[in-house]
Amino acid sequence: MGKQTEYFDSIGYKPKYWIGDRVFGYWNKIPFVGSVGNDTVISLAEGPQISIHLDLPIKIDDIVRYIIIVKHKDIKKLQLVDFEDTKSKKTSRKKVT
Repeated sequence: MGKQTEYFDSIGYKPKYWIGDRVFGYWNKIPFVGSVGNDTVISLAEGPQISIHLDLPIKIDDIVRYIIIVKHKDIKKLQLVDFEDTKSKKTSRKKVT
């Protein structure tokens, strides 16, 4: 069984995003923020695609969408901010007289 695993690991698609990664981007010129559901290749003609579970739904032509399918070029990964670091830094302020 190990040989089959090694074979498919060597030829299989390696995802750039993992389930739950926070991303933002534009879909049909509408900005969105959401979580990655799946980064996969369904067909080689289409190429890799990512399903996104949206934080807020998008409504186009009276259709409300909660999940969209996008390409890698349409999204960027959100950077996490460590709020504990920002609280510990003290800012210097001038006294107003």
